[in-house]
Amino acid sequence: MDVEPDVRFEFVLVLKGDPRGIQRLPDSFADYVAGDDRPRTMHLREAACGYYRWIVDVIYDARGKMYLNIGWEKFARYHSLEAGFILLFSYFGDRDMSVKVFDETRCRRDYHGDSTDEEDD
Repeated sequence: MDVEPDVRFEFVLVLKGDPRGIQRLPDSFADYVAGDDRPRTMHLREAACGYYRWIVDVIYDARGKMYLNIGWEKFARYHSLEAGFILLFSYFGDRDMSVKVFDETRCRRDYHGDSTDEEDD
């Protein structure tokens, strides 16, 4: 069983509008990572799946608002994200984040690599 690194920051994002378009991240998260010299990319991966990462460009507007940009569309398409889905982001530092996806029924989507293997007794 893989052990996740220590989570430094978590937030929830509800997808509105076009889920493949740029996504604004919470201001409190932008403020938190500003101490890391405003990262230009984030490395996203499915929760509990350490072997595949999406490198997503991060942009900032004139007010310092932080957005996921280039690379986000590929992540969104691969995971078939739709408006209304809820994403739980966990930030581990050094631009590394995992994402858990919950669909419109509020149930977690099961993608490869994030299910646990349990043996029957």
